[in-house]
Amino acid sequence: MTDFVGWVPMPDGGEREAFLAADYNAEMVEHVDRTPSLRDRAVFVGDPDDVVDLPLGPGLPTARAWTEEHFDFAGYVMGERPDPGRRGELRERFGWAEDEVVCVVSVGGSGVGHHLLRRVAAAYAPARERVPGLRMVVVAGPRIDPDALDVPPGVEVHGFVPDLDLHHAACDVAVVQGGLSTTMELTAAGRPFIYVPLGHHFEQQVHVRHRLDRHRAGRALGYVDADPDRIADELAACLAQPVDYLAVPSDGAARAARLALEAL
Repeated sequence: MTDFVGWVPMPDGGEREAFLAADYNAEMVEHVDRTPSLRDRAVFVGDPDDVVDLPLGPGLPTARAWTEEHFDFAGYVMGERPDPGRRGELRERFGWAEDEVVCVVSVGGSGVGHHLLRRVAAAYAPARERVPGLRMVVVAGPRIDPDALDVPPGVEVHGFVPDLDLHHAACDVAVVQGGLSTTMELTAAGRPFIYVPLGHHFEQQVHVRHRLDRHRAGRALGYVDADPDRIADELAACLAQPVDYLAVPSDGAARAARLALEAL
């Protein structure tokens, strides 16, 4: 099971990176062609249009064409979705007032996002000028020390929270990294969000961004452009833009389970 297919070279990686990505993709294609019976079933977590329509390399098919030939599609798979009708209940549980505009800032489970957390927290003051009633809630996660973030007064910081998906579902807007799980949770919940993909990370820069573009979800922002004033402007614009996301089907897990059972 996979949620992306194909290594993609970054533009600044030059000819060497393009060669290595194509070589790795060719090895994958040749391996499957040489031993087709090795897999009983291959499942893509998503739909055909979620696969980038880019060539795997010189003389190779596109990632989408090759995936359609060799994979079954389950649709996106995620856990139990919070009921949109419970947003008020969740906000009360988290101590968020009805008249507050709550921005949740999170970077997933890794420690690499501490720079982004600090930068978004630094945007709190200019963002409050543009968004009256703004409340910023920073979630450090399991590998970032909340005390080491040194955020400005007024910014609320939490360590690991076991129900981050509920925080995302209840918030008014979010700023996150470009990971697929977090961004698709926000998409499924219909929440406005800004995502900042990791630099030189082909999955977040290409595969995840392609899927989010297909769903008309989120506003992408490059880290190098994310100074406090720009973040504040993007937050205000994000809140002003109507949410019109492509719906995320809710039966992905059931479809994946059926595909797996049929292979037994």
